[in-house]
Amino acid sequence: MALEFLDHISRIIPSIKGPGAPLSLREKMMWTGVIIVVYFLMYNTKAIGLNPVAVSAPIQQLISILFAAKTGSIITVGISPIVLSSILLQLINGSGIIKLDVNDPQQKARFQTLQKSLAITIALVESSIFVSTGYVLAASQAMVVPVILQLTLGSIFIIYLDEMMSKYGVTSGLNLFIASGVSYSIIAGTFGVLLPTAIQAVASGGATALSNAVIAFIPLFVAIAVFVFSIYIYEIKVELPLAFDQFRGVGGRLPLPLLYVSVLPVILASSLEFSLTVWLHFLSGVTGPLQSLARFVAYYPPQNQGLIGGGLAYLIAPLSPPATTYTTVGGYSTYITTLITGTSQLYMPWGGFVLVPEWIHIIIYTLVLVGLCVIFGRFWIEMTGQSPKNISEQLGDMGWQIPGFRRDPRIVENVLNKYIPTLTMVGSIFVGLLAALANISGAIGTGMGILLTVGIIYMLYQQLKTDQLYETYPLLSKITK
Repeated sequence: MALEFLDHISRIIPSIKGPGAPLSLREKMMWTGVIIVVYFLMYNTKAIGLNPVAVSAPIQQLISILFAAKTGSIITVGISPIVLSSILLQLINGSGIIKLDVNDPQQKARFQTLQKSLAITIALVESSIFVSTGYVLAASQAMVVPVILQLTLGSIFIIYLDEMMSKYGVTSGLNLFIASGVSYSIIAGTFGVLLPTAIQAVASGGATALSNAVIAFIPLFVAIAVFVFSIYIYEIKVELPLAFDQFRGVGGRLPLPLLYVSVLPVILASSLEFSLTVWLHFLSGVTGPLQSLARFVAYYPPQNQGLIGGGLAYLIAPLSPPATTYTTVGGYSTYITTLITGTSQLYMPWGGFVLVPEWIHIIIYTLVLVGLCVIFGRFWIEMTGQSPKNISEQLGDMGWQIPGFRRDPRIVENVLNKYIPTLTMVGSIFVGLLAALANISGAIGTGMGILLTVGIIYMLYQQLKTDQLYETYPLLSKITK
């Protein structure tokens, strides 16, 4: 497909100009701080013209955390357009419909233009869907268009903040916004919800007062457990010895972590699942002969205020603990009981509604999430230059080789093929299982949010170490980059 027209679009769509010279670590940290402040200002700026009752209604907290969004604010849509545009372009580019080599500067520029254009389009479409389906409600019919415009502009601003972070900051904007949102929700949830609930339990007295107070903090205990366990897993790695053929005696190691693709598969897989529950809302308006099939795919009960409540799409959607889980004494115990004994609706075109045990929902959601993580994990290493072939070529270009083997990229590729595909699959399965189990447990900040935050902090720590090393020894940047 000819993509020369993207060169004309790139001159129309604004872009963030990169720094004229490499920034120091201190300058990157300064820009990162500024971007965080701007993000939180937007995070706490309410969209004008929204129905306050609708905004305060129970929503899926996991969606907001994953998309670094806050329902009712001008960034209600969050980073969803960026993530979805990335997924779509990966699928299109991988299928061969379009072919862009990101290693070529001109084609890379076209790829970025296409991704930004698609993200802006998705921002407008999702903002319209959010308002029209009742995910957020305008206070009046006259405010529908202004609210859509506010959400669209807020999401577009996030797109450019992400671009600015990639050029001036220490990590990607997506990572920073997700980690910031999760950290905020954990602190706010602990001191604004869990602590008052525990105090209420003690104040109520009775034989169960102390146990209810402890149970109130279980979501925080689960969050801490996921955090600690994730850090431990990130330290597990396979290290392959390396030798520098131009200098005898100079060697090193190539670390291949168990979580080779980090938490990116979870982000992509969950984004796809969440987006389906929102995008399929148009099926609620289907009438006539196709209504039965529409309800079988996705059912949106009127009392759910626009949220999915049944159908196949619901069975792959994550569990969302109700607000009462954290805000009422004994709410968490009730939630766990519901998981064990509760049911969900599945509309069968040939027999009406049937009740599906909630534990089946848990199993289906977990299996689908893990399967998508494996698919996206495998796809991601091919698209981002982390495949055995790409890594072997990079090592060869830098003059590294594996001791005991000839300096031939094909030989190195064969060695890496014994590790990277296996680590990619095992790591993707692990993050999928951990995210699913942590979400089901009802951890504050959501288990997936915590898992993502740990991965983001770990990557940021590694990047800061590298940047600091390059500043201390400038010659290393010329050798390794």
